[in-house]
Amino acid sequence: MTISVLLCNDPLGHARCDPHFAAQAAAVRRAGAEVALVDHDALLRGDTEGAVRRVPRGMGAVWYRGWMVPAGAYAELGAALAERGVHLLTSPTAYRVAHELPGWYGTFARVTPASAWIPCPPGRPPGPQALARAAARLPPGAGIVKDFVKSRKHKWDEACYLPDLADIPAVHAVVSRFVELQEDSLAGGVVLRAFEHFRRDVGEARIWWLDADPVLTTGHPDTPGLRPTPPLEALRPLVRALGCRFITTDLTQRTDGTWRVIEVGDGQVSDLTTDTDPAILLAPLLTAAPTPPGWTARRCRPYGPSG
Repeated sequence: MTISVLLCNDPLGHARCDPHFAAQAAAVRRAGAEVALVDHDALLRGDTEGAVRRVPRGMGAVWYRGWMVPAGAYAELGAALAERGVHLLTSPTAYRVAHELPGWYGTFARVTPASAWIPCPPGRPPGPQALARAAARLPPGAGIVKDFVKSRKHKWDEACYLPDLADIPAVHAVVSRFVELQEDSLAGGVVLRAFEHFRRDVGEARIWWLDADPVLTTGHPDTPGLRPTPPLEALRPLVRALGCRFITTDLTQRTDGTWRVIEVGDGQVSDLTTDTDPAILLAPLLTAAPTPPGWTARRCRPYGPSG
């Protein structure tokens, strides 16, 4: 089976690739595979037909490698591509499971900070009572707030760090500011996570998994100069249990020496460090099996408050 790659176009020139992904486009073409362009801005506007206008009909199986897409928009992208005879190798179900914390948390709960979440729409932060119930499900002490996908760690004191989860008025103030700053980009709702102390000198490792095999280890784009190499033996069965073919796991070391999963992500929208040769990642993607023997994609159920 021939596999192609969808990349984002340049917003200033729709017929060419976004410069951020140009090296990946070149690597795909050097490998003899085909590249097609998706209009990411049109997709976010809800213009799905416009988003896929430059994708050839009958292209077959594809991976997407581009900017993050909300789970609902990704499902619309999949439907529009299917009408053109194009099949995303990461299904909308698998994308949502890996992309949003409530999808992957249950599988990785023992190796990641304790978390509880409250679904809410943009602009409407949870009230103090809902936050108190969520905080009560976490260990006492400090925490952080994020949405189902991203935090605002660059606004640490203002919209991320929660010094005391028992101080509900303070928690509500930080969570409300976080929701305000996220505006319409708030993904899914609010997540409270227990705060753990990590070694800053170690940095984060981003492990790229394809069909539960670690095909590449890179640094994290936030700390590209640091590239730790955590042990992966205990992580592999969790990755397989998640049931998503192409994912990333970001790991760092706690001050007590324990390796912890900070985030899980869909591999299609995880960024590469600029010092990484994209061909190393793309080669296994372009030669992947349509569906590995015995592979069962996990079902994605609606998310409710949990922790």
